[in-house]
Amino acid sequence: MLPLRRSLNPEHAETHLPMGRIIRSRMKRLFLILIAMITLQILIIWAAEDLDLFEAIWLTLTTATTVGYGDFSPKTPAGRISTMLIMFVGVITMLTIIISDFIEYRFYRRERIIQGRWVYKMKEHIVIINTPQTGGAQYFMRFASQVRAIPGYETIPIMLVTRQFPSGLPSELSDCGVVHYHGSGSDPEALKAAHAGSARHIIVLAADEADPTSDSLTFDIAHRLSESNLGGRTTVECVSDRNRERFKALGIRTIIRPVRTYPEIMVRAVVAPGSEKVLEDLFNYERDHPHRYDLELDDLTWADIVSALVRHGIGTALAYIDHDDEVVCHPPTNEEVEGKGLIVLVKSTDTPSVEVVEEALGRYREFLKQWRGMHNNDKPDTAEHSS
Repeated sequence: MLPLRRSLNPEHAETHLPMGRIIRSRMKRLFLILIAMITLQILIIWAAEDLDLFEAIWLTLTTATTVGYGDFSPKTPAGRISTMLIMFVGVITMLTIIISDFIEYRFYRRERIIQGRWVYKMKEHIVIINTPQTGGAQYFMRFASQVRAIPGYETIPIMLVTRQFPSGLPSELSDCGVVHYHGSGSDPEALKAAHAGSARHIIVLAADEADPTSDSLTFDIAHRLSESNLGGRTTVECVSDRNRERFKALGIRTIIRPVRTYPEIMVRAVVAPGSEKVLEDLFNYERDHPHRYDLELDDLTWADIVSALVRHGIGTALAYIDHDDEVVCHPPTNEEVEGKGLIVLVKSTDTPSVEVVEEALGRYREFLKQWRGMHNNDKPDTAEHSS
């Protein structure tokens, strides 16, 4: 038995082309043939039948769609033969093939989307490379909800570049509008498929947030992005602080430690570069740290407290604790604070004692008392001068 010399389907011989492109190309070709056949039938009916151009178009289209109102019909042999050959055999068969190809294309597209093989047309989106070792879906869900709560980011698309989720993203993640491409950030083709060059922000997560050697993979990805002049819009996670300078040398905009339980920190690092440094300091004891001071607060406004601590070089007041043990952040500045404690961001190398804080607040009370006395003494003089 001789082997087949030709493939059963043309696309079998064109495996170098993506199937979606093959189907779309075939649909376009069939559609052009369909238009040509309909146009030819209209011209034949217009010439052979006692119908004007509009009536010829109406008859052809109602026949093509198998509606057949019956108000017009071909009566001449030429009109009937062309209707049998062009319309019944050609056009209706062609429509069936086009509809079949369209359904096939939809199934193909859905399968590619599930597998992370579909190339979306995106720009001004967020590209996230790699996935946390555990709890990746929860991390991305919280990231998406946080970033879309920021003005200007409500509808921003989010694209994941990862080799995880080979069977498709979890439904709760897809419902957040997150899509993915199955690939590695170290693969230039994957970065191209994710349209990294058109992204507003690029995030490179550490492959293993507990393993310093994962910085090597992160560095390789960062180097590829830097070569494409994308370092200025890239945020990377760096496990070992000793590698931070290497990323800075590449022109990476933001370097941050992996913090899996608080994706909000990553969101702030992306949308407000520099704020991640403040947030990181709140989690360590290296430079600054939030310190609680138990002391009575009853006669100063929040603006007075902040000014007193800053003027005496103690630190920055972040919040106070009221008598119900509630922590109040960013209270009204000109209302008197009543509470039993303060949370202050202080230097880790020189943490003031509670006595120093009480002394600073006492001095500020004296300053306010003197200033108010001087202000009250000036009021009569101002009145006499005005009279």
